[in-house]
Parts: sequence; C-alpha cells; structure tokens
Amino acid sequence: MNGQKTAVSDPYFPANGDPRYRVHRYELALEYRPGPNRLAGTARLSAIAGRAPLTEFHLNLAEFKIGRVLVNGRAPHYTLRGGKLRIRPAKQLPAGAAFTVEVHWAGNPKPVRSPWGGLGWEELSDGALVASQPVGAPSWYPCNDRPADKASYQISVNTPSAYTVVAGGRLLTRTTKASTTTWVYEQSAPTSSYLVGLSIGVYQTVLLGDPGLGGVPQSAHVPAHLLPQFSRDFARQPAMMQLFEEVFGPYPFGEYAVVVADEELDVPVEAQGLSLFGANHVDGGRGSERLIAHELAHQWFGNSVSIADWRHIWLNEGFAKYAEWLWSERSGGRTAHALAAAAHRLLASQPQDLRLVDPGRKLMFDDRLYQRGGLAVHAIRGALGDGAFFRMLRDWATVHRHGVVTTATFIQHVARYTAEPVDDLFSAWLYEPSLPPLPAPPARMSTPARPSYPPTNGERAGRGRTSA
Repeated sequence: MNGQKTAVSDPYFPANGDPRYRVHRYELALEYRPGPNRLAGTARLSAIAGRAPLTEFHLNLAEFKIGRVLVNGRAPHYTLRGGKLRIRPAKQLPAGAAFTVEVHWAGNPKPVRSPWGGLGWEELSDGALVASQPVGAPSWYPCNDRPADKASYQISVNTPSAYTVVAGGRLLTRTTKASTTTWVYEQSAPTSSYLVGLSIGVYQTVLLGDPGLGGVPQSAHVPAHLLPQFSRDFARQPAMMQLFEEVFGPYPFGEYAVVVADEELDVPVEAQGLSLFGANHVDGGRGSERLIAHELAHQWFGNSVSIADWRHIWLNEGFAKYAEWLWSERSGGRTAHALAAAAHRLLASQPQDLRLVDPGRKLMFDDRLYQRGGLAVHAIRGALGDGAFFRMLRDWATVHRHGVVTTATFIQHVARYTAEPVDDLFSAWLYEPSLPPLPAPPARMSTPARPSYPPTNGERAGRGRTSA
C-alpha cells in the first residue's frame, strides 16, 4: 500500500520533510576522504509535486557549502539556513508534475544535533558510518526527510582503496583507478531517508551461511581482529532469517548485510538491508544475540512496512522486540511468555506515564516503549490464538510490503482475524498509560520443530535506548 498521500508534517519534527511533494528516486555521487573528513557530493532527485502547484519547496541539509542547485536544469533561487535548503524554481511547478532537483555540496560532515545527541554521519578513528534514526540523514545528503517519503537509491562513493564501502542494497560495480575505488550500490526498494545506511572502514568481508537457491545472501563486514568472536556471535543469524521468513513472510529485500565498526556504539542501528553494530556488541559469548534478532526483524517492521510519522514508532519497535522473544522461544531459550512476564514485572516497577500511540518526542526511544510494545503484540497473540495471530502477522508484513502504515491501519487489520471485538484490548494497551494485567500464556507457536541450539542469553534489563 502506498501511504504517501497524507500531506502533513511530522508532528514530532515539523522542520523535517516537506509534504508538498514526494521523491521517488535519489542518485548520490559522493567523494570522501577519511583523513580530513572531507565529503563532496552531487545529488539528483526525481520528484513529483503534490496536489498544489509548487512555487517553492525545501530539502533538509546540514550546513555545507553549496556549489550549485538546478531544478529541471535551470538555476533557481535558493538559501541554506537552519538545516533547510529552500528552493524557489525559476518557473512554478504544476500540481502533479514530475521534476528533477540537482544539488552539489561539499564540506566536513558531522552529526546533526538532536535530543539524543548527534545523529547521522559519524567520523570514526579510521573511517565513517551513518546512523540516522530519526533525523540524521541531512547530515550527509539533501533529502525530503520524512519517513513516509520512500524512494529508490543509487549511491556511488569514491574513497581511498584501503577502505571498504558498505551501503544497503546490491553492489553494482567496484572500480579501482590509481589509489581510489568507486563503489556503486543500488537499493531498488522504497526507502525512508533515515534508513539509508553507509559505512566506510577497513573490513574483512565474510558470508554468513549458504543462502542456497532462492535464499537471502547475507554478508558481514568486520575488522579482522574481531572475526573469531564474530563468527560465534552471529553464527545463528541464518537460523533467525529462516524463522522470521516462516512467521513474517519472505524477506523483503534482495540481500542483508551487517557491519561491525571498530569502535563502541551505544546501540546497534538498522538501515535498509543493513544493520550496524559496534565492537562492544561482539564478545564471543553471544551476549548481544537478542539485538541481532531485533535489527534483523526491523527489515520487515520499520523498513519494509514503514510508519507514516514518528507517533507510530511502536509499530517498529514493538514487533522487533517481540521478534527477540520469538527467537528465544525457537532457539531453546526462555519462551515468549516468560520474557513477556519479565517485561511486565519491569514495567510494573516503573512510572506509568507512557502511551504507546503518540508517546511524545521525549519518550519515543524510552525502553518502556520497546517493552510495552512487545507486550501489546503478546496480548494480541493471546486474544487471537496462535493460528490466527501468525496468519495476521504474516499478512501484515505481506499486504503492506514496501508501504506506509499507521496504528489505525493495524487495528483495522487485526480486526479481520477475530470474531471478538478488540477495541478494549487496543484501548488498554495502546492508548492508556496504566499497565494492563499480564496476558494469559498462549499455546506454543505452530511452526516447525525448533533446532537443537544451545540456550540463548537471557534478556538484560535496563533503562534507556537499548536498541534501534
């Protein structure tokens, strides 16, 4: 489903994104030099005006030096101030008209400020990475920075040949000339701007498992000294992929890559077809295995099925949290109900001032939203029963594949799978801040018998933003 018809600004970040038009393709050509942290780029955007003519519009971009801007090949009037590149075309763009925007920019990229610290482009001790959720994308390229405006991407990066460039999508070409290499990636699936991932570093590239005929190619890009620990920590990711394809439906993209940066990161972060981890998430003891499951699950929930605006972030995080619990249940760890009970005990000991739907910008990454989101999904499972629940879950990810949704869309979807009213359940779990009672345990999920894996590590209780 295409949810890009709603032309409203994101209530949490009204300065980000312009709902008066939408972009359907970005072509980015970048040159990056790690030593001086110097980035120069050209962006070509193919866009469509909305229902009203455009006399002006804006892109989000950090404070770079602008070399040139063109709209349909002609120079417009433009200003860059406060993270907004305001553009007034030489000729008004008619309603519904296709148009192109070309921007040339250069400078020293750095994270943009946010309530959660710097977001977006981060210079590392030897390389760089991008972790943009929710508003960091303008730190490195001009974009219509709203989650509902999904587009395809081609990204070309020229950098010294010692470095590996990893972006979400398929590697089209890698061309070396003299001391530099140009990497070209194509992400054909519709992608939100905050989910455009990029990493530049000195990595060893390895394959995870054998995808077989029709399987999902999975690669990893890891500092050489971390490969022994990584090989154990991520050994079960192919089995996670198998489970999630069983319960969520086919993997929604062409490939999946993970990057381990040679530095510590507060939390791992998902991007489209790509997840980024820190060296601190690799310990050789599977200490972060639940996070590996969490980030993989986001490829279905958040990346393929995307939220219309940030008020609905629980639809991303609640399902990714529940995926952690399903993986634990499948792989010989604690059952989903045992983990739900632990989450319920934790939430019962904490303030009851968070609503899942529209939690407010301040609380959108609060750990309680993740835990309560998982509990809400568990409550739906209990209300529907396993058969209807897993049909509902798979259909949700399939019907809305590459689309944009809201909580109202989800409530209407769930109602199709039960003859009993679900209004009270959703009211209690989604719209009221007080914690409902722990749902009754469901029957065990009716998927194929679980493999004989060693137990997973237990959930680690904690506060703060525990995963993205």
